[in-house]
Amino acid sequence: MVRPIVDAGTDESSWRAWPAPAGWPVLVLDDGVRTVPPLVVAPHPDDEVLGVGGLVAMLAGGVEIAVVTDGEASHPDSMVHPRAALAAIRRAETVTACGLLGVVPTAIEHLGHPDGGVDEVALAEALTGRLTPGRWCVTTWRGDGHPDHEAVGRAAATACRRTGAILLEFPVWTWHWARPDHPDVPWHRARRVDLTGAARSAKLAAVDAFRSQVLPLGPAPADAAILPPNVLARFARPYETVFVS
Repeated sequence: MVRPIVDAGTDESSWRAWPAPAGWPVLVLDDGVRTVPPLVVAPHPDDEVLGVGGLVAMLAGGVEIAVVTDGEASHPDSMVHPRAALAAIRRAETVTACGLLGVVPTAIEHLGHPDGGVDEVALAEALTGRLTPGRWCVTTWRGDGHPDHEAVGRAAATACRRTGAILLEFPVWTWHWARPDHPDVPWHRARRVDLTGAARSAKLAAVDAFRSQVLPLGPAPADAAILPPNVLARFARPYETVFVS
């Protein structure tokens, strides 16, 4: 279900006060995960860092990342950058940010789907060719509320069913529109990824590398930051969340 991302959303203090995450099982990072690199699939540049940047850092960069779109529609009426320029900026930010997590540029693939127009069928085919039985496919939750996030999640789920890969879904915009114990969120499938201090620091640095998103592009309202401090606070926790199949 696509949900409008408006206003300030659920304040991070409400999530921090919620006791449920302390009781979620911890996601196990066994030797199999470290031997076969997980594939992290990001709808837009920065989703991989916001959702599971700490997990990527704890795997010492031992992941492959597929970025589905270039995020060129983040500021559709920008007075500063046309879409093509913003796409190039966001690709470069991805390389910088993922490098801070230990991911080399050759492990990052930009798939080039239109921002806001993901071809779900073509993406499912492409992911099917990259996945193998038991390999982790880590991507946005199919109910996250953003159309690209949900389309990518569905495509990944299809590819996992075809190949026997293991689907792990992470929320991004869910933290904005949902609330603790929200009935539409599959909290019963939640697993907690406890971050080391080093992984958390690396994630925060990687988030900050997306300057086009965390800072205004210019003074016009159309160039305002997409990820202001109240949003970023949701991704500075000492743990991350994934939903298991």
